[in-house]
Amino acid sequence: MKLMIVVGTRPEIIKMASVIEACDKFKVDYTLVHTDQHFDENMSEVFITELGIGRPDYHLSVGSGYHGVQTGKALAKLERVIMEDSPDMVFVQGDTNTVLAGGLAAAKLGVPVGHVEAGLRHFDLRVPEEQNRRLVDHISSLLFAPTRQACTNLLNESVLGRTYVTGNTVIDACNRYVPLAEKKSKVMSTVRSKSFALVTIHRAENVDNRSQLSGLMDILTNNATPVVFPIHPRTVMRLKRYGLYSRVMNSDRIQTIPAVGYFDFLVLMKNCEYILTDSGGIQEEATSPSIRKFVFVLRDNTDRPESVDAGFAEVVGTNPRRVLHAIERQMAVGWKCRGRCPFGNGKAGEKIVRATMDAYKRGSYGVPCKSSKLGQSHLAR
Repeated sequence: MKLMIVVGTRPEIIKMASVIEACDKFKVDYTLVHTDQHFDENMSEVFITELGIGRPDYHLSVGSGYHGVQTGKALAKLERVIMEDSPDMVFVQGDTNTVLAGGLAAAKLGVPVGHVEAGLRHFDLRVPEEQNRRLVDHISSLLFAPTRQACTNLLNESVLGRTYVTGNTVIDACNRYVPLAEKKSKVMSTVRSKSFALVTIHRAENVDNRSQLSGLMDILTNNATPVVFPIHPRTVMRLKRYGLYSRVMNSDRIQTIPAVGYFDFLVLMKNCEYILTDSGGIQEEATSPSIRKFVFVLRDNTDRPESVDAGFAEVVGTNPRRVLHAIERQMAVGWKCRGRCPFGNGKAGEKIVRATMDAYKRGSYGVPCKSSKLGQSHLAR
């Protein structure tokens, strides 16, 4: 069996790390392809180096751009790489344009698709990530759902592929790398406040609208707890475009730092009081036994409801008054979550690779078709 593992962004690199490690452990042949959807070095190369997963076999230099342009470039380049490399299955992870391009390129060439982190939904088809994940789920042969809720979503949609509940590979990464990060990272020496909130903002619906982005900056400048704000390159560009950059840089409540590597970010999460974010992955990482922090989700909904149900997160939207009130209320009562991590035990990568090896030996995966058995789900070993 030969796999092709496709990544394009920082979260995909992190979440595929334990899959790559499991391939090495079980001596599964694989090719690593990086579309370079995140073209900034801090958003890709630093993470590859820190995670120690080896250099990609292919760099496709897709870069940024409108959705159609970016997806089209990735699709055309991935199609050529798949034809050249002839894998038995193509693995994609998550919900980016790289994932959509990788899934489409493989499926149209008759190569089975394995979708890591399948089944996430927040049921808003206006969101590009929701469009991508739904499309890829329905052309995948093996679907690796991180939770039973994600698996239920897939079964309710009658996906044609074979579904497994595996846990989320981001917990694998946290368990493995937090201890190493605490030894290697020096980021805390740059943080001005002993007590701070960690902030990340990057989603299009939050940063591509001046009014929305201005309201989020109101939250940061008026928050009772000083904030540390590693600024995503996309957010920097929008702050400058909308004339908000100097306001952020001159605020004594906000400490801005450049986008950081994975180890530094793990240490910031570990040491902060709480997190303000519009990131889905951070909602998962915060539940890890090695981190366990409360997250205020700066969105109107979430595709990680398990974090909310387990007591690790609250969806607070983006209205400054509502968000600040939610923070004040939570801090007044104190947060002592006794819930367990809802995203698995940190063995998701091994479960995914074992399930794929078993399916390959049985000859029970292929391009989904009408003869596939619907409604099948399995708890991966």
